[in-house]
Amino acid sequence: MLKALPLAAWAASCSRAVPYRRDDFVLPSRSTVGLFAAPNYDVDLADVIGRGLRELAVDVRGRSVLLKPNLVEYAPGTAINTHPLVVAAAATAFLGAGAREVVVGEGPGHRRDIEYLLGVTGLGDHLREMKLRFVDLNHDDVRVVSLGSRFTGLDRMAFSADLLRSDFIVSMPKLKTHHWAAMTASMKNLFGTVPGAVYGWPKNILHFHGIDNSIVDLNATLRPHFTIVDAIVAMEGDGPIMGDARPTGVIAMGSDLVAVDATCARIIGLDPARIPYLAQASAFLGNIAAPRIDVRGEALARYQAHFKVLEQFQGLQLASGG
Repeated sequence: MLKALPLAAWAASCSRAVPYRRDDFVLPSRSTVGLFAAPNYDVDLADVIGRGLRELAVDVRGRSVLLKPNLVEYAPGTAINTHPLVVAAAATAFLGAGAREVVVGEGPGHRRDIEYLLGVTGLGDHLREMKLRFVDLNHDDVRVVSLGSRFTGLDRMAFSADLLRSDFIVSMPKLKTHHWAAMTASMKNLFGTVPGAVYGWPKNILHFHGIDNSIVDLNATLRPHFTIVDAIVAMEGDGPIMGDARPTGVIAMGSDLVAVDATCARIIGLDPARIPYLAQASAFLGNIAAPRIDVRGEALARYQAHFKVLEQFQGLQLASGG
């Protein structure tokens, strides 16, 4: 069971000083999250995502879109990575919505050989077929920028120049439980934007300065415009690599990554208010309270489940049916 003291101590330490400029952020009064049925990867995913973009009034006309999937490691028959068919479908949907170009970028923190991952996952084949450019976020040219918040205590970090030039950044995670952060979805997916060539593997700087702190700082700095969460087949248990596949049959989408991740937490049976990075982000980046989140598409109750988690996170679980 999660011990109350570490969580309380973490919250108390964060409350001593506000490590961001309040005027730099506007907390939305309400947020919209779309849940769209996708029972398997054989359905027309471009149509599903395209309907979601229209339902959520996403305007990318004339803009350069960067899709940031989650590529970690590969093992046949597992649910580790964002499915390549979801990435390809998102590219098709954004181009159909008028995007000037779609680029795919990732910087794995576990497996350094990105060519291997692109090959074995099949994503590389889709990129070639669609003539989409891929950016290795681990080795791209970098620019150093000031952080939007400083929960890590850091003032500046280097990021891919291609990433920073993009008009519209889309986080495309696989929904999974996580052995350090409890859950990994839209916000945690930004770990892959930190260049390993600068900061080492597995993105050592983020671990040294605290995973929850790093998640918040990355999101406050890069401010992704949108997220598309692959929860068609999610992962439970000892994620993000060693867990078990758990079919969920849904794609979650939205422009408030905090609200989308809070909704994803409820889908897998976790209380978002007790996940440290979501609780902290709710103060200035987005909404986690259910009354402030409008769910469109399918009802949340249709997908809510009780995912297996490691023992230290059982205290984060909602009551059955909660």
